Amino acid sequence: MHLIAVGLNYRTAPVEVRERFALSEQELPQALDALKRTTGILECVIVATCNRTELYAVVDRHSLCGHYIRAFMEQWFKLPRVEFNRHLYMYEDEQATRHLFRVACGLDSMVIGETQILGQVRDAFFLARERKATGTLFNRLFQQAVTVAKRAHTETSIGESAVSVSYAAVELGKRIFGRFDNKKVMIVGAGKMSELTVRHLTANGAKEVLVVNRTLSRAEELAGKVGGVALTMEQALERLHEADIVISSTGAQRFVLTRGTVEQAMARRKKKPLFLIDIAVPRDIEPGCGDLSNVYLYDIDDLEGIVETNLAKRRQEAEVIEQMIGEEQEAYRSWYATLGVTPLIRGLQEKASAIHEETLDSLLRKLPELDERQVKVIRKLTKSMVSQMIHDPILRVKEMAAEKRGDASMNLFVQLFALEEEVARLKAATKAEEKSRAAAAAEADSKPAERAAAAGESPSLLSQLAGALR
Repeated sequence: MHLIAVGLNYRTAPVEVRERFALSEQELPQALDALKRTTGILECVIVATCNRTELYAVVDRHSLCGHYIRAFMEQWFKLPRVEFNRHLYMYEDEQATRHLFRVACGLDSMVIGETQILGQVRDAFFLARERKATGTLFNRLFQQAVTVAKRAHTETSIGESAVSVSYAAVELGKRIFGRFDNKKVMIVGAGKMSELTVRHLTANGAKEVLVVNRTLSRAEELAGKVGGVALTMEQALERLHEADIVISSTGAQRFVLTRGTVEQAMARRKKKPLFLIDIAVPRDIEPGCGDLSNVYLYDIDDLEGIVETNLAKRRQEAEVIEQMIGEEQEAYRSWYATLGVTPLIRGLQEKASAIHEETLDSLLRKLPELDERQVKVIRKLTKSMVSQMIHDPILRVKEMAAEKRGDASMNLFVQLFALEEEVARLKAATKAEEKSRAAAAAEADSKPAERAAAAGESPSLLSQLAGALR
């Protein structure tokens, strides 16, 4: 069995390509079911966000399954593969596990260290598990990915520093005001950056918003989005003294707020601080305003400088997280290597138990005078002896399985303890159980189509697709 990850993201595909691979919450369960029915897929999870669509799968043969997964994408998204092949990436086995861990930790995100992707990976796994698309390997792998991502965000400070201009403005404001409760915000201009900044401010407690624009209708439109009050420029200058925070982003060719205007407003504020954020180019606020007492002025360069400093801090924290990921990879690799040992260990335990029971029965027949308590003591002691005898061999075979020549070591273990019959029986039982589960799943999948046929209806598009993928 092999692990593979196939997908495209903001690095490999432009938005006009990514949007064609978008999956809504309503579509995702059906897509997951169809992917699970694809030839060679044993387990699968789909992670779909605005910046990435990734298909994770446990496959029987990775060389062919890459082809089948592309065929699934071609049919489900109704795009010929020549249009998206060059945007795809594919990782196999250890590279796939590392990629998943990096995605969950936010190291592969557009904004390094962001936490939203962790919830998206977790939800994708929960959905796949709920729809029985995961099994032993992915249940372990995705739980481990979620765990290491949580560790990354609690044991490092990667998510603490602002890495967007709009959020950097909020962080600066916290240094001045501490809190934004009962603070009034004035937006001058109706740009996207101003809107983002004011949304961050209101999310952090700012209560009132005044939206200012030369065109009142545009001010009213933005005010409706942020729950604010629209003002003309003239009204804004009259009420400037009411504002605690001013965000300015207009296309004006001269200063919108001059030092004199701000000085007059400050005379009416009775020494209360005023926070000015100028994110316009050319600048909206006269630089001399920052020289006034209790006036804190920051322009776009100040904010971008803070963002770059914080990004550098996040990159340093990312190096620590990469080490965590390496440790988790090794832990998963070791666990995966021991999976093949399970039939050997069970075979040895069952053989030892059978020998113990047979020997004990023979002993008890020769000592019929023993009472119940004595039999219980003997049984307990002899069982303990057998367990201790096989304890070290079990530990050693687990260690050998994780080594490079693990298969040869396990074959030698089987020969030394004459476990051929036990191992063959356990493997056969496992295969029969898997076959039974697959048959039950296939029967469940076929029922909607059978009901439709019985009713004289055409099979649904999904049913047709499932049939084609089989």
